[in-house]
Amino acid sequence: MTRGLLLRAFLSHYRRHPLQLAALALIILLATGLWSGVWDLTRQARSSLEQGNQVLSGFSEISRANGDPVTVDDFVRLRRAGLCVIPWLNVEADGDRGQIIGIDSVSLGCFAGRAQGKRSLDRFRGEPFVDIGQAASRAQSSGSDSRLRLMAPTDVGSLPQGYRTAPAERRLDTGELADSFLLNLDALCVLVLLITGLLVRSVYLLGQSQRRASFMLLRRFGVRPSRIRRFLVVELAVITVVAALPGTLLGLMLAQGFAVGFERALGGLFDVTLFSQSLSWMSIVPVLVMTLLVLLWCLVSPAGSRPRRGKSYLLPGAALLLGIATLWVYGSSSLLQVFLALALLFLAVGVLTPGLIAGVLARLSRSRHAGQPLQRWSLRELSVMVRRLGLPVVALQFAAATVLAIQALVTTFEATFYDWLDQRLQGDIYMEWPIDANLERLAPTLRSLEAVDAWHPVTRGEATLQQPQQSRVDLLALEPSSPLLQDWTFLAAVDTPWHAVADGQVMINEQLARRHGLKPGDALGVTLSGSTQQRVIAAIYADYGRPSGEVLIAAKLLPPNFRPSFVSLTLDLKPSADIGKVSRTLQTAVPDLALHIRNNDSVRGLATRVFHQTFLLTQAISLLTLVLAGMALLVLGWVFFATRRWYFHLLRVWGLSAGELRRLVARLSVGLTLLSALAALPLGVLLTWVLVARINPLAFGWSLPMAVYPLFWIQLLGVAVGIGLIIAWLIQRQLGDTAPDPVTMDQLAGEER
Repeated sequence: MTRGLLLRAFLSHYRRHPLQLAALALIILLATGLWSGVWDLTRQARSSLEQGNQVLSGFSEISRANGDPVTVDDFVRLRRAGLCVIPWLNVEADGDRGQIIGIDSVSLGCFAGRAQGKRSLDRFRGEPFVDIGQAASRAQSSGSDSRLRLMAPTDVGSLPQGYRTAPAERRLDTGELADSFLLNLDALCVLVLLITGLLVRSVYLLGQSQRRASFMLLRRFGVRPSRIRRFLVVELAVITVVAALPGTLLGLMLAQGFAVGFERALGGLFDVTLFSQSLSWMSIVPVLVMTLLVLLWCLVSPAGSRPRRGKSYLLPGAALLLGIATLWVYGSSSLLQVFLALALLFLAVGVLTPGLIAGVLARLSRSRHAGQPLQRWSLRELSVMVRRLGLPVVALQFAAATVLAIQALVTTFEATFYDWLDQRLQGDIYMEWPIDANLERLAPTLRSLEAVDAWHPVTRGEATLQQPQQSRVDLLALEPSSPLLQDWTFLAAVDTPWHAVADGQVMINEQLARRHGLKPGDALGVTLSGSTQQRVIAAIYADYGRPSGEVLIAAKLLPPNFRPSFVSLTLDLKPSADIGKVSRTLQTAVPDLALHIRNNDSVRGLATRVFHQTFLLTQAISLLTLVLAGMALLVLGWVFFATRRWYFHLLRVWGLSAGELRRLVARLSVGLTLLSALAALPLGVLLTWVLVARINPLAFGWSLPMAVYPLFWIQLLGVAVGIGLIIAWLIQRQLGDTAPDPVTMDQLAGEER
């Protein structure tokens, strides 16, 4: 047979079944879009982490010897002294995009004559680098936080009196924490690929069963089996490439749409700025990867290649694997081990689900309590459907379980975070105070204002942890007697924690406690301004979203020479107080100081927006995965029901009315999708526990309470019922009084007739 005739013979299947071709292409397109979009974002983030560590290599930071912050006047003075200095203005995220860095391109030109600096010039092109004037204008117009730094080469030379240099460092070393965040996204993408593999393989195997007679005919015409397999490989490769190319473009569009929120999440959680990325050959990697995966999914170990006698050990083996994977998830000590154990757990569940459901339905059909023969037949038919559509049923189960777990995680986090935020933002006014100004200047004004009910200062800085392990930690100093602090809740604490802090004990955040295995009553060695203090831990408090360890002490314990990095005041006003009037009074009391006074509601809104972005991407991926699985099950269910039309017609011949047959088909299709969703509930609960109790603490250092939301379960079951009704409506349109063509021995296996 010529190549042209053989090609026409292969294409004839899709002319007869265009829906299968559309389903296969749509699954590959959507899956490629989902995976490539997240892959592109995580690739940019990892590249930005590397660039962030390299961009300041070879630089020193110039600061004042007395510790005062540098200003534009310092930059002008140093430049006039003939030094090669670059202004570096960090402007924090606002509603437009993530962090930007303002630089002066003219000053950057002084590096052109230096070999090391010349190689570094390309690093400062594209986002997040902008002209310093643009960055300053943005900071002024939006009220965003900004910080000026002065950078110079390591061989800058002698500095004028009053200045010093130190190696330039990033403000926060996120280390493995940012990698863990990206690893979570990668794991979710792997789950998307797993679901895609199940769906693609199910469509492919369905097509193979329908083409069995065609392949037998081709072999009778002299076409060798090896040639048929080569054509199948080429056919799959062409379909995948044609579908994956627009899928990759869709992924780039998704990545661009999520870039702003993704950068805000990285900046808010890990102080990571996304650097400008240009298109490269890496952009076509998803096409190549998806093509390879589709070929592996469909052509490796085809159906019928395994002996049936081995299936008797499949369910017990899967049950044993499920037990081992569950124990491994519980006892694993690293994020990678959790993901590997979770993969084995999903594998075991995927093997168990179709067999258990089909077995239970088959046993019920043989039970004496099954009812009338038609009810017995319905149970048996549903058992066959679950077995025949095992892969898409498992795919829908995995997708629904993922949506359940992500929804529970996000809802729990929002509820917990809002409570924590209300605890931290007690009071009505939040005011930043200059670190060099004496706070007592404002005390008389605060005491004289009748609108002020209570107030307390908050001092932040850095300390060095000496015991149990030397490391840098953030320091938070408060007045433990303040009434604004008495409603705090703790993860673990002594009987009266604030009294203990007033007596000299300390509190630590959950991240620090988990990192070093600390608990209330343990000793802690902290160095403040060169003075080491031995303190006892009084309480452990939640500190969501921050990777850094933190120690909370009473303000009276701060050494006289301690230099804070930030000072603020929190004021609680009476219900009838005018916040604007109080703010103007405070500003008038110290006219020489530029106070930043904000309503706590605005601070709460900013924090809420940052944390919303943290889970927006995972929510979108999980929901799109559910849509993908639901559409695939809809298409495959429709196709499979079409293969059963002959048996449905026999029911009409045996006396079933048209209305009764339509109701029977509806019950079967809804039963199929509803069983998939019900099977997802226990897996979703287990996955929720893994996320909040295992992955979250290992990835971010803080945990969440375990919670489930049955109302959302009902909504998800409603979606499953809707998919089943759509399948029933589609197949009911094909049912009529005219008998369809009967099925043959080559179309279905004996167990399915």
